[in-house]
Amino acid sequence: MSLHPLSDKLWIHDGPSVPFLGLPYSTRMTVIRLSSGELWIHSPAQLTQALKDEIDRLGDVRYLVAPNKLHHLFMANWIKAYPQAQSFAAPGLQEKRTDILFNKTLTDEAEAAWRHDIQQTLFRGSKLMEEVVFYHAASKTLILTDLIENFNPEVFSTWQRWLAKLTGILAPNGKTPLDWRLSFIFGKPQARKAL
Repeated sequence: MSLHPLSDKLWIHDGPSVPFLGLPYSTRMTVIRLSSGELWIHSPAQLTQALKDEIDRLGDVRYLVAPNKLHHLFMANWIKAYPQAQSFAAPGLQEKRTDILFNKTLTDEAEAAWRHDIQQTLFRGSKLMEEVVFYHAASKTLILTDLIENFNPEVFSTWQRWLAKLTGILAPNGKTPLDWRLSFIFGKPQARKAL
């Protein structure tokens, strides 16, 4: 099984790495079964038939969430596989991916369909990127994508490990990557408010 339960209503799936700025970035998807029984998919990973079969055994996929402008690589395949699901984009993503028709843009306000299970806020303050951060109350789980990165050193070559450590994304002491931290320099009040 590729879905790993963190609670009775929350699972994660570690997908394959994708190249970005010369580093292999691991991918992780989060699945939540809402109180309604419907499934909420955060940062959809590469969709294989085996993963689809596992997901389908959990319930009905209704919500597909791309939480920032980088977590969209596999959205089109999920939208095609689950046409009944609504798709949600982080601010600015619809303009970046005009080939994908998202149903709605995410905001600070949780959607009515999931607000009893999941809270959210838009982490502002960076011209580089904004990320929608989620909190699953039942499992007390904070769901982030790139706002905090904590990569296993084993996945990097020697020079990549050095670069990952320099930028602050190497486990066990991962944090917001250096380039993103620097991008908050003129937006500190917005970032503090989001924090």
